[in-house]
Amino acid sequence: MSVTTIGLDLAKSIFQIHGVDARGDAVLKRRVRRGELLAFFGGLPACLVGMEACSSAHHWARELMALGHEVRLIPPQYAKPYVKRNKTDAADAEAICEAVGRPNMRFVPVKSKESQGLLTLHRVRSLVVRQRTASVNAARGLLSEFGIVAPKGMCRIATLRRDMEAANEDVLPREARVALDALFEHLDTLTQRLDAVDHEILAWHKASEVSQRLATAPGVGPITATALIAAIGDASQFTTARHFAAWLGLTPRISASGSRERIGRISKGGDRYLRTLLIHGARAMVGTSFRRGVKPRPWLQALIGRRPVNVASVAVAHKTARVLWAMIRREEAYRLPATFMVAA
Repeated sequence: MSVTTIGLDLAKSIFQIHGVDARGDAVLKRRVRRGELLAFFGGLPACLVGMEACSSAHHWARELMALGHEVRLIPPQYAKPYVKRNKTDAADAEAICEAVGRPNMRFVPVKSKESQGLLTLHRVRSLVVRQRTASVNAARGLLSEFGIVAPKGMCRIATLRRDMEAANEDVLPREARVALDALFEHLDTLTQRLDAVDHEILAWHKASEVSQRLATAPGVGPITATALIAAIGDASQFTTARHFAAWLGLTPRISASGSRERIGRISKGGDRYLRTLLIHGARAMVGTSFRRGVKPRPWLQALIGRRPVNVASVAVAHKTARVLWAMIRREEAYRLPATFMVAA
């Protein structure tokens, strides 16, 4: 069996394999159970293996690479056009096998265990933040039914809790108090877990020279810097800064036909978590322009003057992404923009 290229459709228990020879003829179609997968590939000669970049893909990629195979991960949306008619495991494996051999196909770099460990911290942090936000909103909404309200912001939750504890049974019934006490205890637990995850991320940041270098850029802190390093590594897979910004979903959609071209909103593709961190950092930069005693940035002032604040924030995030790509590729710290003097 002269298999040169294999398309592997990943699953939880049953994996579908489709292999072709050097001429592109199908010579292997087989279903393999999870416990038999490594033994099966261990008996094959070294070949090209394509997989969709989905759950457990990086794990299996590392295992197959250890057996001597060349592994390439394909974004699922790039493999979908090669599926013929019905959506089955066999059709998916055949589509992956065909897509992995295309010369213009884009691939996802295989992440190491260390990078995935750091990404796990960020994924857990994102989940805890969402759960805490949901708990806060629930507490606000339930207490507002009894006339107990507080201003916006996490810093006001302590005030809301004190007002609840100070209310008597004429304002807040006992049943509601018991339920809300449990909700606030859950909120305290989530806050403690979030602090613990942040402590681990900060410790990793302090031990990484690259992460500390990225954090010198405006609008970038330890959370954003560590998330970028874990997600992209050395950024060698991006040929240009615009390519990197497009991968983050910060470049506009373009609809063109003939000589007519329309530029729309940003694509919002790629990693939503990274894009959110960059935009939040950009909003912090834009917010400093409205504060007293802060040295203004002329280019930022001009941007805010001609665009809405949210649009300006996304534009600053795009600029920051390009700067970060250059910092990673050149292994340099952030350099302040040069000031040019206009001759009289």
